[in-house]
Amino acid sequence: MAGVTQTTLSPGKPSAPQTAVPMLKREDTWAIIIGIGLILVATLAFFSNSLGLLKPMAVSFTVWTDFSKAMNDVASKLGGIVFLYLFFLIVFGFAVRVMGVNVPHFICGFTVLFILSVFITLLGINNAWKNWMEGPLLALGVGIVAGNTIKLPQWFRSALKTEFYVKTGIILMGAILPFTIILSAGPLAIMQATIVSVITFGSIYFAATRLFGLDPRFGACLGAGGSICGVSGAIAIGGACRAEKEHVSVAISMVVIWAVVMIFLLPLWAKALGLEAGPAGAWIGTSEFADAAGFAAAAAVGDERAIKTFTLMKVVGRDMFVGVWALVVAFLSVTVWERKTADRAERVNVSEIWNRFPKFVIGFFFASLFTTVVIAMLSPQAGAAYSKEVLGVVKVLRGWAFTWTFLSIGFTTRFGELTRLGWKPLAAFTIGVLINVPLGYWLSNVVFASYWMAIK
Repeated sequence: MAGVTQTTLSPGKPSAPQTAVPMLKREDTWAIIIGIGLILVATLAFFSNSLGLLKPMAVSFTVWTDFSKAMNDVASKLGGIVFLYLFFLIVFGFAVRVMGVNVPHFICGFTVLFILSVFITLLGINNAWKNWMEGPLLALGVGIVAGNTIKLPQWFRSALKTEFYVKTGIILMGAILPFTIILSAGPLAIMQATIVSVITFGSIYFAATRLFGLDPRFGACLGAGGSICGVSGAIAIGGACRAEKEHVSVAISMVVIWAVVMIFLLPLWAKALGLEAGPAGAWIGTSEFADAAGFAAAAAVGDERAIKTFTLMKVVGRDMFVGVWALVVAFLSVTVWERKTADRAERVNVSEIWNRFPKFVIGFFFASLFTTVVIAMLSPQAGAAYSKEVLGVVKVLRGWAFTWTFLSIGFTTRFGELTRLGWKPLAAFTIGVLINVPLGYWLSNVVFASYWMAIK
């Protein structure tokens, strides 16, 4: 998750916020433009009876056991695969060009990523593989193995836009999630997120500062990464309290370690405990540390309801706290942690909430509200057709965006770089995990279980 003010972090010195990144250079902005644009174009095509022009792009494969039949399925949809590739290559390519990425490198990298995603998707629906490992975990596993055994060229790394892909997918997810569900479950998600965020942040911060004697700003970065929205939470809070470069880097590493671990553990635990899909998704939304990793874990449950409740819990609940926490931590930094320095007189601007707010969440809400209003204005028969045809296309495209996300997570996870971390930050973060996971389970599967099971 991004959409936060960028910071300059120099070793051994407090960091000072830079000017906020222009809107057109933010991933959030382009995720909104692409996601909402797709939904609007599909809707206009539906009403003009031209949706058939877009449908070939919504490529999905049939579950297979015989390889020759799978190849025939791919051959019959080759035109749609090329259409899908060219469409996203153009829109993503234009976006990254504006954001300052090397476009020729991105084109080469995305081409390889796309080809891999086709093979992974095809393999993931094989009957034997499907029973052993869900598609998202397969994509993640392939990425992790390749990323940690092969030195990836720079041109390929330029296409590993994990946050960009997942934000686009989340906005497309909003179109499929009726706004009425957000209105009914949203306040509950925010309530549960508040409980979890406060307790998890407090436990990590206390362990880091009181048990292990770490700098309060370091503790705040670790606490934010474990309680709010992962990497972006650590970056936002690091900038708000002017943490050192090492504080933010180590906090990000902690998030990556546990996010990857939880991708595998949480779905396995949910299935072993026999949890319903709704509460399982909410538990994952409470206990995962990054949006992309959480979607992989929720998708691995194998039920659409888990993805919906994860989205409500993580995106509607926890992600929205980043701006508020940034303001609180900035205030503490100025009035308490740095009270002996010249920064004491500095004032905290309430606009920091907006600066830190994840803007792509707005796109998620708009997508949900838009499709809900459209369906409500149509007759029951037309509304059903819209849901089946338009939202069916959107759902397939969301799936591709998430596949690119999962592959990117794997390719960018470097276990070798984690050995340089000291044990104290890991111990403090792990204490937070040991509190967060059972707390999230209890809230999702006991206290609020009836709400999450009601999500269809």
